[in-house]
Amino acid sequence: MAADSGSTSLQLPCVFSPKSRQYLALCAQDGRLRIWNTDSKTLHQEYVPSAHLSATCSCISWGPCRTVKEGPQRKKRKSEAVQVEEKADLLAMGTAAGTVLIYSTAKGALHCTLDGGHSGGVNCVQWHPEDSLLYSGSDDTNIVEWDLQTGKTRSKWKADRAAVTALCVSPDGKLLLSAGQVIKMWDLETKEVYRKFTGHSTAVTTLRFATTRPPDSNGLYFLSGAAHDRLLSVWQVREDGKDKNSVVSFTLTDEPQHIDLVTSNSKEEAVRMAVVCKDGQLHLFEHFLNGPCKKPLSPSCTVQMSDTKDSPVPIPLLAAALTADTRTVLLAYGNHLQPVMEKVELNTAERHICLTRDVQTSLSLSMETAVSKVKTPIVNAKTKVLAPGLPGHQAPVKGTAQASEKRKKDTESKEMSIAERLGEIDLSTVSSEKGAPKGTPSLQTDNFAVLLVQGLESNDANILNKVFQTRRDMVIKKTVARLPLPAVLPLVEEITRRLQGHPFTAVLMVRWLKAVLMHHTSYLASLPDLVTQLGVLYHMIESRVKMFHKLTKLHGKLYLLMTQVATSDSSNTITDVDHAAKLVYEEESSDEDEASGDEGLPDEDSDNWEEEETMEEDKEDEEEDPDSRTDSKANGEEDMDHENESEEE
Repeated sequence: MAADSGSTSLQLPCVFSPKSRQYLALCAQDGRLRIWNTDSKTLHQEYVPSAHLSATCSCISWGPCRTVKEGPQRKKRKSEAVQVEEKADLLAMGTAAGTVLIYSTAKGALHCTLDGGHSGGVNCVQWHPEDSLLYSGSDDTNIVEWDLQTGKTRSKWKADRAAVTALCVSPDGKLLLSAGQVIKMWDLETKEVYRKFTGHSTAVTTLRFATTRPPDSNGLYFLSGAAHDRLLSVWQVREDGKDKNSVVSFTLTDEPQHIDLVTSNSKEEAVRMAVVCKDGQLHLFEHFLNGPCKKPLSPSCTVQMSDTKDSPVPIPLLAAALTADTRTVLLAYGNHLQPVMEKVELNTAERHICLTRDVQTSLSLSMETAVSKVKTPIVNAKTKVLAPGLPGHQAPVKGTAQASEKRKKDTESKEMSIAERLGEIDLSTVSSEKGAPKGTPSLQTDNFAVLLVQGLESNDANILNKVFQTRRDMVIKKTVARLPLPAVLPLVEEITRRLQGHPFTAVLMVRWLKAVLMHHTSYLASLPDLVTQLGVLYHMIESRVKMFHKLTKLHGKLYLLMTQVATSDSSNTITDVDHAAKLVYEEESSDEDEASGDEGLPDEDSDNWEEEETMEEDKEDEEEDPDSRTDSKANGEEDMDHENESEEE
């Protein structure tokens, strides 16, 4: 969870001031707060916190607009009284050190520092719409309610088992949303949980109320976005309490980074929303919130920006703000150190819009700020460098051609080649089969996870074959569980490709596919284009299963035939055995002495029996025909005489 909350704080804060959108507040990589004037497009103020390097700014929130006294003014008469304009003044900044800084744009200086409330880094700050109250959520799992008049904590309570990564106060100031992975709605008077919602599989980074209706009217909706999640979920607060699952979802191209919305005051009024994603694209939505909607909703319009070069390079959008005019949007794009602000009129009838701008200065700055501290070694053209897959793994990098042989020997002795690593895995599998210590499988799965990521990145068939050959279900499950999320989709594509091959490999690949679906279903379900990416796999499984019914019928018929043949064969062998056993029984019944002395007697007896039978048959024949004779020749002559007599007649 700490990792998730850390990843959310890596998104550099960038927020427009409320109502008039006069200011844009940014915290760049150097830890400084810069406030830009959107009208004049110039830097209005810059503030450097005392601990801007050690306690970097993790979140920003503008306070509600208020009337600000600007220096001594003479007392005006009633006839000269003019309505005073409310301006955005106070700005709350949460830091990684656990403090909250309140900056005043009217003074151009720090208003106060709120500390002592949190023991972990602050992830989110939210203002109460009316009272001078502020809420902050932290890694220490607590929510603190600050009183800005005294600068002290008013109340503090434990919100979740994990870090609190997002907060939002309802428009009427009576309810508070908080989220880690589970979303909770709190009653601010009693500080008790009013509702619980399922939430997301990763840390929630955004919470916003979408309507301004009371919670007991079934018309209160809010939306949430999470890290590594390409869906914005909308939740309905129902009177009957059956509201644990989201009712509507909006599809994005990447996780949400900045959201601006115009709330709906009635069922007849649509919610308008502008979402800037991590990939620098802007998505515009317009939807009537009135009950559940099963299909995820696509944006009505998507905006991208690029420069004017021959080979265009995309310009990242930092933030967007909706205006009263539905066709006009205020954009901030380019680089955090020097953003460009512009009001753009969009033709929202088009689904995709690409704006081209010439911003060479900001792009060159962004290149400079993205420089990493890691030095890349100079390598030969022949050298093949494998990118590290997981932290803690080092790929062997060969030196330049001018490097000495001694240096080569040192690197060879310290670093292991891929072939040696594979050999080590073979040894570890053999040793684990022979009763290796318990620590070996976890070490083995670490190696497998590293090699699998490497094989997917470099598309090396040898590495992938070695990893996919394992038949141990426990190793497969642990390897898939240790995979980083960006490697899941390439793994599914590789499994799909191998499933189309020989059935023997398909049997192994089904185990890997099963493990991926067990561990990473929530991530795969969050991908908006999942249907197209898994289409090949689905159709292939369908085509194979289509033959399964016919094959089972054929299998059943063959099974019946084979069992009948087998039973008939077995019955024949059983009768032969029984017959032989009877003969043996008769021989055993005679005495041993008689059997040894008169071995030929049974045969003679049997011959005599046959002669006696023939004699009896002859006597019967004589009784039947008195004229007939025992000699067969005489019988033949009489027959011939009878025939001759009949012919003469």
